[in-house]
Amino acid sequence: MKGRKIIMLIVSNEAEEKAVLCIADKMCIAARTAPKTRGIDHVLTCIATDDEKTKLAVEMERLGKENNLEFFQRDAKCIYESTAVVLLGTRLSVRGLNEICGYCNFKNCQEVLSNGALCAYDPMDLGIAIGSACAVAADSRVDNRVMFSVGRAAMALKFLGGTARQVVGIALAVKGKSPFFDRK
Repeated sequence: MKGRKIIMLIVSNEAEEKAVLCIADKMCIAARTAPKTRGIDHVLTCIATDDEKTKLAVEMERLGKENNLEFFQRDAKCIYESTAVVLLGTRLSVRGLNEICGYCNFKNCQEVLSNGALCAYDPMDLGIAIGSACAVAADSRVDNRVMFSVGRAAMALKFLGGTARQVVGIALAVKGKSPFFDRK
C-alpha cells in the first residue's frame, strides 16, 4: 500500500457534527481549567447528544407546561435544532473563609451548609467557566447559546449527578443560520 493514496469523501454534515463534538470536548476542558476561587474546583461538565439531548428537550417542555413558562418551550426547540449541548454546573461547597467573607449573607460557612444555601463563590466560578467554554465555541465559529432552562432540565434529570446545585446548558449548532438568534 506504500505510495497509494486512499481517497475518502466526508460530506459536510458529517464533518460538522464531528467538529462540534470536538469543540464540545474542548469547551469542557476550558471550563475545567478556568480560574477558580481559592483554586478549589467544584465545576461539573458533560455533553449531551442524541437521545440525552432529546430527553433534555422533552423535560424542558414538561417543565415549561408545568410552570407556565413559555420560554422553556422556545428553548426546547433550540435544543432539538442543536447538534450537542454542553452542560456546566457546580456542586454545593464552601471555601472556608467563614466570618471574614460574608458574601453569602450568612455568618459563616457552616451556616451556609446548614441552610442548604450557596457559597457566593460557586456562581462566580460557574460564570467564569461558562465564559471560557463559550470563548472556545466562538473562536471555533460554532453557534452557541447559554440557557438556564436547559440547566433546570438537566438538574431534574440528574445529568450531572445528584450533587449539582447550579447547571446551565450551552447549545451548539453549525447551520447556515444560527437557530439561537431569531427566537420567538
